[in-house]
Amino acid sequence: MKISLTVLPDPTGFPGVLEAVRHAAGAGFPRVWFPQLPPSPDMAGWDALTTLGLAGAAVPQVELGSAVVVAQTQHPLALARQALTVSAATGGRLILGIGVSHRVLVTDVFGYDYDAPAAYLREYLQVLGPALRGEPVDHHGARITAVGQFGLPGAPAPPVLAAALGPRMLDLAGELTEGTVTAWTGLKVVDSHIVPRIGAAAERFGRPSPQVVVGLPVSVTSDVAAARAEIAGMFNPGDLPAYRAMLDREGVDDVADICVFGDEESVLAQLRRFAAAGATEFSGFTIGDPQTQARTVEVLAAYRD
Repeated sequence: MKISLTVLPDPTGFPGVLEAVRHAAGAGFPRVWFPQLPPSPDMAGWDALTTLGLAGAAVPQVELGSAVVVAQTQHPLALARQALTVSAATGGRLILGIGVSHRVLVTDVFGYDYDAPAAYLREYLQVLGPALRGEPVDHHGARITAVGQFGLPGAPAPPVLAAALGPRMLDLAGELTEGTVTAWTGLKVVDSHIVPRIGAAAERFGRPSPQVVVGLPVSVTSDVAAARAEIAGMFNPGDLPAYRAMLDREGVDDVADICVFGDEESVLAQLRRFAAAGATEFSGFTIGDPQTQARTVEVLAAYRD
């Protein structure tokens, strides 16, 4: 199982984001993920793909993933063009994570329809995949119309990972993408639901074994109660139906129950359990004071199966 870092936007300014990517690469991580956050004054919601393109120019030795671009906010041809541009600028180091987000964001914030998100994502991927590969697109579907073709030299098609949690989304990801990048999914869900479902779908369609990227908060600490309290103050994903369903499937009430907290031995043991469950990558975002985060980065960077 590969270990990567999720870099949260630095509220002090954009240079801090680039420095965080540089630090992750210097610590030996092969891949860095960057989120696309909602438009809110409480969040440093930099554009993920623009950030990754600039980071790739500044830091040449690390792969760069978006986790995740919201599909409804950008036409698939427009996203394909942007992703190919970033791919060319970074020497083919982009991993394109996309998803359909949540009704509260898509409808209440952006004003787009959120009916049948799985059907929408299917059409989206049916356009996006060929467009990224430079193939002609002539799609006239129930939800998306797209006609065009890109010929961009030196722009390799990035692998696409879908943010897939429910059965239909996992089936879709296994059929049409290289895998899934998850958020707020615990060990039980990864082992009994995510890995077998997406793997079976990929096998049905003759695709390679999918990537399963598990993203969770992580902290090497002797004060687990403080880490739990910090997460409770930062995030409340259980209010969103998709995440609530995963917490219910896990059999826990609190999102802190699925985070990777504990001393070094405990954290390493938890990571190994994710590897045994079939996760191909664990992307941690570190929490705690600077000393705790630095120690956590050291432990993650030294992890071996």
